[in-house]
Amino acid sequence: MDTFEDDNPFENDIDRVSSETSSTSKVNISAPSSPPPNQARLLSPNKASPSPPTQRQPQTTFKGDFCCYRDRWLHSGEDAEILITDAQKTSLNSNTPYITYVIHAGTAEARHRYSEFESLRLNLLKLYPTLIIPPIPSKQTIGDYATKQAKVKEDAAMIARRKRMLQTFLNRIARHPILSNEHVFHRFLEGEVSWTEVLNSPPLSLLPKNILKAPSHNPTDPNASSAYAVLPNPTATHPLRNPDQRFIDSEVFTSKFANHLSGPMEKVTRRTLKRWSETAQDYSELGAALNGFSLNEGGTLATAMEKTGQAVDASYMSTTRLLQELEQNFSEPLHEYTQFATIIKKLLVYRHQKHVQYEMTQDALEGKREMLEEYEKSEREAKRLEEALARGRTNGLTNPQSEGQSSENPDEPGSVYLPPHPGPSPYKKRAPGMAFLNALSYTLHGMMDVDPETARRNGIGKTRETISQLEDALHLTAQDLKYSSSTIQADLDRFQRQKVADLREMSINMARSHRDWCKKNLEAWQAAKKEIEKIPEHPNSTPSSQHAQAASPSNLRRDSTATINGR
Repeated sequence: MDTFEDDNPFENDIDRVSSETSSTSKVNISAPSSPPPNQARLLSPNKASPSPPTQRQPQTTFKGDFCCYRDRWLHSGEDAEILITDAQKTSLNSNTPYITYVIHAGTAEARHRYSEFESLRLNLLKLYPTLIIPPIPSKQTIGDYATKQAKVKEDAAMIARRKRMLQTFLNRIARHPILSNEHVFHRFLEGEVSWTEVLNSPPLSLLPKNILKAPSHNPTDPNASSAYAVLPNPTATHPLRNPDQRFIDSEVFTSKFANHLSGPMEKVTRRTLKRWSETAQDYSELGAALNGFSLNEGGTLATAMEKTGQAVDASYMSTTRLLQELEQNFSEPLHEYTQFATIIKKLLVYRHQKHVQYEMTQDALEGKREMLEEYEKSEREAKRLEEALARGRTNGLTNPQSEGQSSENPDEPGSVYLPPHPGPSPYKKRAPGMAFLNALSYTLHGMMDVDPETARRNGIGKTRETISQLEDALHLTAQDLKYSSSTIQADLDRFQRQKVADLREMSINMARSHRDWCKKNLEAWQAAKKEIEKIPEHPNSTPSSQHAQAASPSNLRRDSTATINGR
């Protein structure tokens, strides 16, 4: 990914600004930006490359202010590691039993179930729509429930895997330069705080239903402009007129990364772990068979067979250990990065929707301006027509004397008297129900016979009001787009450094596990070899014949080195 050299919330501690802005400001979304970070949250302890999940280095830059004791502990500069020490079955405040995970963060101890971890992540995703929120272990599939039924929640292997991955989730948040400052996360680590109370109190209670219609830098801002309400709600597949090439490249790279991880790497890894598991099971059965066989023999053969069985048992134990290490240190992190790829795709979709929102607001503003221009053109035409009619009436009054004479002599032949039109007879009987129909007809005529001048002027006023709102909305979407672009790019760069460090650690762990497996097997089989060498090679042959056969050139085994050298 391209390096994004810009002032961003990962480097600066800038106070958050309100989202109320001027409607006449012009914002250049293509220029580098310094987004307004969250005052209480966006604080970067350092800019160094994040350490691997198993080897955290102490931070060198410290915060000056802390919101609570847990915040002070997380940013104390020490190797603060959050641990999940146990998983216990309980039915506290529930009609059915569930698994609760015991969390130790310094001196604090908290207990949370899986659904509370899930709600923590979902709320962090709403609070920080422009950041990569670490994943949690996936839920059980329908197939797991079908095969294990009621015992799926009590599967020891699943619970152990969740413990490890939930611990990784918490430590990734604790080491994030922004998420680690979130007080909601601090309260999650506190055992005395009810999580239900946290969910029903600010800032989580202030979260909007649609984060696309809220400020990107602070979705819970109570002073957010009312112009956010008029913003469009675009779909993820809506095309862009002017896409940003940086994020197109990021989307392509993320898709390739996700396809490679979820395709060949995960499939081969699962197949490898399955074969290692089958090999360990075969070693277990073979070791038991050899040990039983040694009981039926005697002398050096029995000792050698017993030692061979012990070597096979050692291979079983070392293979089981290798299988566990590969699952913990390679398979689980690999699956986690498959989840990361999906998270990054959704993050880029959010930024895409913000960009579409900006372009749609631009189009709506241009349309309303064209409509206002048409209204004003019609208004000018109406004024010119009115002025022409007024001049015509003025020119028609040039001979007032003749008009006066004609009015004084109405009986002259030139004048015509028209009697008034006779109205309806007051004695005419109306049909029943006609009063209601007449009232309805009068109302419809009133709705249809609208004064064009009044309608035109009302349209001008409403259009100008809408244009003012859209100008405010355009300015807000431009700011949100700048902030989202810079913050997402900065977090993508941080994630790239984290990914490189984690993949390096995964490779080293895999090499170390295989090395240890080879060492343990070598020691066990060397001990077995010493006992096997004590068995006579040919018990039924005389020593002389053995020596002669060993010295015979025809019985010599061809050396592989001689074959390679052509001798």
